[in-house]
Amino acid sequence: MSNTYKKMRCFVIFLASICFSLAAYSQDTLSVLAWPGYADPDLVNIFEQRHQVKVDVTLVESDDVMWKRLNESNGDKFDVFAVNTAQLQRYIDKGISIPLTLTNIPNSQKQLPRFSDLSSIPGLIRNGKVYAIPYTYSEMGLIYDLNEFSQPPDSFSVMWDKRYQGRVLMYAGSEHNFSFAALSLGLKNPFQIPNSEFGLVTKQVIALRRNILTYYEKPEEATLLFNENHIALMFANYGSQQVKMLKETRANIGYVIPKEGALAWLDCWSVTRDAKNKKLAEDWINFLLEQKVSHVLSERQGLANTLEKPEGLTASDKLIWLERVENMEKRKLLWDRIISGDVPEEF
Repeated sequence: MSNTYKKMRCFVIFLASICFSLAAYSQDTLSVLAWPGYADPDLVNIFEQRHQVKVDVTLVESDDVMWKRLNESNGDKFDVFAVNTAQLQRYIDKGISIPLTLTNIPNSQKQLPRFSDLSSIPGLIRNGKVYAIPYTYSEMGLIYDLNEFSQPPDSFSVMWDKRYQGRVLMYAGSEHNFSFAALSLGLKNPFQIPNSEFGLVTKQVIALRRNILTYYEKPEEATLLFNENHIALMFANYGSQQVKMLKETRANIGYVIPKEGALAWLDCWSVTRDAKNKKLAEDWINFLLEQKVSHVLSERQGLANTLEKPEGLTASDKLIWLERVENMEKRKLLWDRIISGDVPEEF
């Protein structure tokens, strides 16, 4: 092989490597911050191939971690993130979440009426601008043992019934416990408890504390406790996800949204001010709202999506979307005392 040929061959390889590097460098990258199960690798791959981009997914497991990641001035920059409506407000306040261009998300028009009517969901719209699109949710209904009830319980008040003392399970969360107690008492807004009613609500929390077996944190833990302790009633913080888990263990259960309605979290997708390509971020949201893609979420995670009617939930069931509470610190302080057995004298 002549030196001239060798040089030409090396030069061609060199040019090819430069072209490849430039192509890779010029390829758009979408940075996604999401919860586990919201951006599975096979779905990410479909989006990458369709849009000829790269998607970097970072997973979080708590609201506190999400806030830290998005609020760090010198940290990673994300284009789009999944957040519940109660938490969304502080991202809007801080200017982290920016308004969406709805024409870039046409699949949002295919969502069920309770989700396509964005004005009916507190927190999504501010000053006439939409900041997030609903994606998945979990209502916090009531799971009950079918062997104990000939008819489904029609009210959460049954959890205070002394006949079931020691056979009730509740979620371990300060905010939810006070909101739940306020809901059971018929307060107009369980997330904004007035000072004049806080004593009454706290007494309701304490009364429930005396009636339950224990508090759970994870759905797997709740499933184990339910099956091993002959539980009659359980507040289902994870809703349909818990129902799916229990039925897979062949537990003889029913699930109901009582007449008071059910607290419910609603996770949405929002675009950040750091988005390098806002249209691409909105394409991501639109992709996840395709029927087949949303169905995969429900099939794999046991969570409801916003396009298909969930099993066991009807349009008449009242869902009360979580909102920012009046005083997070006060609730946490009182909750810590109640859970430790130190009953507060003043509220």
